[in-house]
Order: sequence, then structure tokens, then C-alpha cells
Amino acid sequence: MNPAGTPAEKPVEKSPGTPAGKKPAPAAKKTAPGKKAASAKKTPAAKKTVPAKKTAPSETAATKSTSAKKAAPARKTTSAKKAAVAKKVKPADVVLPAEAAVEKATPVKKITVRPPGGESPTALVRRARRINRELAEVYPYAHPELDFENPFQLLVATVLSAQTTDLRVNQTTPALFARYPTPEDLAAADPDEVEQILRPCGFFRAKTRSVIGLSKSLVENFGGEVPGRLEDLVTLPGVGRKTAFVVLGNAYGRPGITVDTHFQRLVRRWKWTDETDPDKIEAAVGALFPKSDWTDLSHHVIWHGRRICHARKPACGACPIAPLCPAYGEGETDPEKAKKLLKYEKGGFPGQRLNPPQAYLDAGGKPAPPLGAA
Repeated sequence: MNPAGTPAEKPVEKSPGTPAGKKPAPAAKKTAPGKKAASAKKTPAAKKTVPAKKTAPSETAATKSTSAKKAAPARKTTSAKKAAVAKKVKPADVVLPAEAAVEKATPVKKITVRPPGGESPTALVRRARRINRELAEVYPYAHPELDFENPFQLLVATVLSAQTTDLRVNQTTPALFARYPTPEDLAAADPDEVEQILRPCGFFRAKTRSVIGLSKSLVENFGGEVPGRLEDLVTLPGVGRKTAFVVLGNAYGRPGITVDTHFQRLVRRWKWTDETDPDKIEAAVGALFPKSDWTDLSHHVIWHGRRICHARKPACGACPIAPLCPAYGEGETDPEKAKKLLKYEKGGFPGQRLNPPQAYLDAGGKPAPPLGAA
């Protein structure tokens, strides 16, 4: 160690023992070159830190305005991106039951905000509800067109109505319920015998498995009773939301929308929605009406689809809601020709039920003939 380094370090540290003369100044001059040779370990550190200290002020002085201009937008952009990413990532990463319910309800909000046909949401709601009121006057006797005496019969009949008409089901179920009147009876039935009874309904093997399977489930899980909750009904073999809402609305008086083929066709023709998925149609149409109207609304729409607004050739000239229909003109517009297209009681023909309600008979409806009748 250089002895000259000792008094040089003390004035820098300002030790109280250092005299205040002119001698420390030369000592400082001698130690300046001595530091390069004597303290080799400190020199690299000094060389590394000195450029850093020199460049830092120069950079801040030279690029003060540039960094200030770039820093603010960068922070805003980054925060905006993080906020956008946070909004997108949160529902995907964490899906709670409440969020799942909101996601299912989101299509309904989008559809109501931007209804098809360019209508405002308010105009669409008013037109849809007016159509329902008009149909209620045309079909005051509207009812489920499946014969049943209890929830079990309605459940089985609704399952059998897939890919066939209600008339065919009504002509088939009397023999089925006479042979197997309870879930316990049908659960223990011979599949071959049930297939022979259900053969006229079509897809009789699959439907046999469904009705026997749902009967077993009723006996094993629900004490032989048809449950009155949607979440329980959809656990039964062959039972989906449409079937469940038929049972809930007509056997238990709990509102529900039945989205069958007629319902889907008409609500799209009327521009209530442009959705094609039954669940989305159910949500979109349900948003236009109070819940208490859902069951009767289903009857009105389905009845109109079977009697007047047919799939291939609607009777536009005989339609009571023609002024409210955006699809007017797709079918026959001549009144006389359109009348010839009317079906069931509107055309003077029998209905689909063998045992219809009295109100239907009073309105001029006729019972359907039994199976095998001429």
C-alpha cells in the first residue's frame, strides 16, 4: 500500500484529525496517479461506474423530450392492452356458475339489441306480442295435442311424438297405456311386446328403449313419480328440454317454451330471431315475452304452424296476422285458394286428439279417428 494513500483518503472522508492546511492538496495530486497503479481492484469498478454515470446524464439530457413523449403513450397502450386482455381472459380462466348463466343469457341480449329485420328492440317486442294476442283470438281453445290423463302419460306420449305426428301417437298410446298404466308396469315390460305396440310411431326400437328406460329411472330415482323440475326431467332417457317444457307447462302449470319444428319455422319467418339452435331460439323468444305467457305462446305458434302457416305452402291469403308478417307472400295469397290449404278444424277436418277438450269441440273441432279406422 502506498503510504501517500493514507493522508489522501482521510481528507476525502473529512476525518476530524486531519489538519486544515495546504498539505492535503498536494497529497491529493499525488494520489490521483497513484490510484491507477496501487488500487488495481478499484480501477475496473471505477471504469465501469464512471461511463454509467456519464452516459446517464447525457442520455437523459439528450433524450429527455423523446423519452417523455414515448413513455406516456407506452404506458397508456400497455394499460389498455392489459385491461382488454383481462376482460377477455377472466371469463375463460375462471368460469363460475353465475358467469356461466350470464354467458347463456348473452345471446338473448345481443338479439334484442340488434333484432333481425332492422327493427328497434321496442318495435320487435310490440309486434311479437301483438301477433300472440291475435293468435290467442284465433285459437282460444289451443291446447297440447297429445291425449293424456296424467304426467306419466304426457311424458311418454311426448317422447313418442319425435319424428312423427301427434295424431299417430294418440292412435298408438291407448293400447300402450292399457297394457302398462304405470311406470312400474312399463319398467318391467318385455321390449319385444312394447316394440310391437309402438311400431306405427316409427323408430319403434329406439323409442321402446327410451320409454322403458325412463320408466326404470322414474321407479329407481323418483319413486315412480314424474318430477316437476327441469333439471330432473332432462336426466331421463329420451327427454330433452322440449319434452321437459311440454310436461312442466301442461302437467304442472310451470311456464316453458316448446321449440318444435313448427315453432322454429314460424319465429324465423316472423323475424323474431334468426337463430337456428333450439336453445338459442328459446332464449331469444323468451326475452320478448313475460314468463307467464310462454306456455300459451307455444300453443298459439304451433297451432298456427299446423293449420295455416305450413312449411311448404303457407296459406298467406287466409292468415289473420298477414299485416304483421314480414314473410307474407311466400305462400298462396289468393283468399279462395288459400282456404283450400287450411287443415284440421280450420279446414273442416278432424283434429289430432281422440279425446279433445270440450272447448275445442264447441269451436267446431272434430275428434281424430282411432287407429285402423277408415
